[in-house]
Amino acid sequence: MGEDEHGTFDVAAFAAELGGEPNTNVGTKLLLENDRVKIWEISLEPGDRAPFHWHAHTYFFVCVEAGRVRTHFPNGFYVDGDSEVGECMFMDHSAEEPGVHDLENIGTTTVRYTTVELLG
Repeated sequence: MGEDEHGTFDVAAFAAELGGEPNTNVGTKLLLENDRVKIWEISLEPGDRAPFHWHAHTYFFVCVEAGRVRTHFPNGFYVDGDSEVGECMFMDHSAEEPGVHDLENIGTTTVRYTTVELLG
């Protein structure tokens, strides 16, 4: 991501998403699933937001269409940044230590990622 900005938000506004059963749908469309991987597309139009979700597996993503995004975390912090085409990140998570966040398109273009969860 490019230059990041950050701040805080009221976690109570997202209580419905953060309470109850964890949401393990980490994308907007499941492209492929087998016993080793789940491959997701995340496609967000300007103003769209993917709700809080739990990454219970190690994963990586690549940006397919660039844009400006905001990521909220359950501790009340958010980060804004610009994703560039080809940007890749690897995140090491597990069911015992999941990564929890949402993703919001705060830019003026469609933003799209391919995310691959490593299941075994």
